[in-house]
Amino acid sequence: MAVPSLTPLPVHRSRIRSSIQALQPQLVDWRRTLHQQPELAFHERHTAQVIAQQLQAWGIEHQTEVAQTGILAVIQGDRPGPVLAIRADMDALPIQEANEVPYRSQRDGLMHACGHDGHVAIALGTAFYLAQHRAQLAGTVKILFQPAEEGPGGAKPMIEAGALENPRPDAIIGLHLWNNLPLGTVGVRSGALMAAVELFDCMIQGRGGHGAMPHQTVDALVVGAQVVNALQTIVARNLDPLTSGVVTVGSFHAGKAHNVIAHRAELSGTVRYFDPALDGFFGKRIDDVIAGVCQSHGATYDLNYWQLYPAVINDGAIADLVRSVAEQVVEPGLGVVPNCQTMGGEDMSFFLQQVPGCYFFLGSANPSLDLAYPHHHPRFDFDETALSMGVEIFIRCVERFCSSALG
Repeated sequence: MAVPSLTPLPVHRSRIRSSIQALQPQLVDWRRTLHQQPELAFHERHTAQVIAQQLQAWGIEHQTEVAQTGILAVIQGDRPGPVLAIRADMDALPIQEANEVPYRSQRDGLMHACGHDGHVAIALGTAFYLAQHRAQLAGTVKILFQPAEEGPGGAKPMIEAGALENPRPDAIIGLHLWNNLPLGTVGVRSGALMAAVELFDCMIQGRGGHGAMPHQTVDALVVGAQVVNALQTIVARNLDPLTSGVVTVGSFHAGKAHNVIAHRAELSGTVRYFDPALDGFFGKRIDDVIAGVCQSHGATYDLNYWQLYPAVINDGAIADLVRSVAEQVVEPGLGVVPNCQTMGGEDMSFFLQQVPGCYFFLGSANPSLDLAYPHHHPRFDFDETALSMGVEIFIRCVERFCSSALG
């Protein structure tokens, strides 16, 4: 599946310090160990055990069982300074892996299909390096190993458990290995990077009957079909054309027989947008649209609508810091992708609502090695060269943030 736009850029190993290059085999080993034992949201017990054992061996202060399976690690430098947090998510997905590799998942129906195993490996490598260089560290680095990013979300429970206190970070950063970008690139931007995610379930109640006698019924399937069409007008006719938004109906179930008019239709879907000013808009408008369609046909409905994650909004100053660091590690002028956005969601957004920070994408696709399948695909995998690049970028961010904060 060669994709020309995903052709890797040169990786300048001279820009990755030798001590981090030396870590590469260990980073790969950690990643593959975790890849073989994927765990779903709030069940990352083996993953947490692997992390805690390493932190203990390195003498890094840490707290376990934060928001059930999360871990907080604190590396304090020998000199005073600011506090920078680094976040790494660690859960897997309910997907059967199709890759035939020695490190494939050993758990049926579960797979690290989004790169979180790599995120943990990068965070462990960062922790190890910092623990070995405390004398040069001015300030404190707090690493948040977070459960349940894929849902229902572990960031908010971690915050509620005090993850951003004692000490409170002055800023926070995080990365996502990203197969929508080639190896050797970094996607970073100020403002909205990822979308707010809202979900809805709707049950439309009609009146069933014989397929030959529709005049005796209220056809819930027909009502539901009109609801699906009408919902598409919300973005097309209610949003400014320059404002991004998505309304997707992903599930529609009604009826079971050829000659029976359905008495009920069930729909579910998702809403995505970047602008926080739209918070509350879509839920009300969807309710209004469904109510109008149902009333015109004599049907009733029950709507359940909720917000999963707010938009990921990067702080301008921290995004500039990450961008300046990335420019030192990847190909100058080509390796930094400034307008990288996605309507995908991420609960890193909850941390960014509390602390100024930046979430960024680290390119990891390499079609020449058949490592360019999309996230959540059963054959997802990535070029592990990105692991040491991620550690180098994190360490440089720590160094730059601490020095700039100290004036």
